Amino acid sequence: MSFTFMFFFNSLLLGVGLAMDAFSVSLANGLNEPKMKKRRQCFIAGVFAFFQFIMPMAGFFCVHTVANFFGVFEKFIPWIALALLGFIGGKMLFEGIKSNDEGATHATVGIGALMLQGVATSIDALSVGFTISEHTPFGAFICCLIIAVVTFIICMAGLTLGKKFGTKLSNKASILGGAILLFIGIEIFVTSFF
Repeated sequence: MSFTFMFFFNSLLLGVGLAMDAFSVSLANGLNEPKMKKRRQCFIAGVFAFFQFIMPMAGFFCVHTVANFFGVFEKFIPWIALALLGFIGGKMLFEGIKSNDEGATHATVGIGALMLQGVATSIDALSVGFTISEHTPFGAFICCLIIAVVTFIICMAGLTLGKKFGTKLSNKASILGGAILLFIGIEIFVTSFF
């Protein structure tokens, strides 16, 4: 396998496509936490990038080892994404409504919720392992690394936009962020049937 222009271009496109859910969740996180520091933004974007790197690599190795198991698991991916994002989004929505009753406060997304978001937004990337199965292990690694870098950049943009609008939306930001997460979970679930 050679590292041609098309290899890098296709990897870049995969990164953009896979990062869209993570972008939306980053936007919601930025809305929820408008005073987020740059270091925390990098951490959150890094978590999403990490999962977008790990999931296609796991899919790649599944193709070469336990492909039959993955085929059985694949039909549950939309249900898992819906459950994870529904839980996190519902919690944000509830906390946003509760804080509106008590005065405007912004809760930071905890590490547990962030990990769930990372899994939920990248679980569909497992199937990318099938599309890159003709790559060598090193080629798959480079492809997944490109996907992770693209995801990091896109998530940083989402967090920055979310922060900007979160400041302007003040106490409604948490409600909007939770609604966005719920919508993404439903969208992943519904589009899996088409």
